[in-house]
Amino acid sequence: MFRNINHLAYVYRSLFKKSNLAFFQCRYSSVPESESDDNFSIKLSQTCIGRLKQIATDGVFLRITVDGGGCSGFQYRFDLDSQVNDGDKCFEKDGAKVVIDKISLPFISGSTVDYHEELIRSAFRIINNPQADSRCSCGTSFSVKMS
Repeated sequence: MFRNINHLAYVYRSLFKKSNLAFFQCRYSSVPESESDDNFSIKLSQTCIGRLKQIATDGVFLRITVDGGGCSGFQYRFDLDSQVNDGDKCFEKDGAKVVIDKISLPFISGSTVDYHEELIRSAFRIINNPQADSRCSCGTSFSVKMS
């Protein structure tokens, strides 16, 4: 996933922009040329598509971001949004639209976006993430595979 330290430093700095930690003050700043957004993909489950059709109308879509934090190092964040930014990657299936920014995309490429309903909560979630080494039992945080 992360081919070299340059790419990893770029990702960490992007996720922790406001951090003053010395580790994140790396001198490398660019993503390698070989990394292309076209190589990344996600899947949408039928329950995700169904729920998005219910709640996302008039150009509203689900935005997924990966932020630093949580009990495993990184956490998923799900928001409804209506503005696509430069560098965002859009995924559509059966009228449901999911948008992921270019920094978060490598962290969830190959995953499935699902909607899960339980008695205590209902929420979108990421399942089968091949980029995750381990995840918290809550399902919102994960650690990244270092290859």
